[in-house]
Amino acid sequence: MAARAVLFDRDGTLVEDVPYNGNPSLVRPMPGAVAAVAAARAGGLAVGVVSNQSGIGRGLLTWDEVGAVNARVEEIFGGFDTWQVCPHAPDEGCGCRKPEPGMVLAACAELGVLPEETVFVGDIEADVLAAERAGTRSVLVPTPITLLDEVRRAGTVADDLPAAVRLVLS
Repeated sequence: MAARAVLFDRDGTLVEDVPYNGNPSLVRPMPGAVAAVAAARAGGLAVGVVSNQSGIGRGLLTWDEVGAVNARVEEIFGGFDTWQVCPHAPDEGCGCRKPEPGMVLAACAELGVLPEETVFVGDIEADVLAAERAGTRSVLVPTPITLLDEVRRAGTVADDLPAAVRLVLS
């Protein structure tokens, strides 16, 4: 089944990972990311963001700070069709925090696409597992923080975000 939507992890995939970033001026796109998102849109795909933001649950960030960073991401990339953000700390046991599937399923529902028509692109195994648990396909784009074992276990791996989007569109 052809993809109708692509979901992206935010930190480490679309933009450089700045831990617990609440400062929009620190947002920097990953190499090739802006062109990759534009290519996905040009290919007729709905595009969305799925992001763990445990800094909220840990008391390190506010919703307003995360919203300001997300607004800066949209200034750089253009608007996304859905944003799914988990504010919970890892020990809260929610169903939305990756690797759980809640945000991926919510994004599919909001976009009106089936999970099997969706691909989730991320940089760590939690992204891949969230995709698998939701019934979507995944593409891992490793960064220096991605563990070698995570790369070995991933079904589909791309060197960078443009290559990942080419795979999604093929």
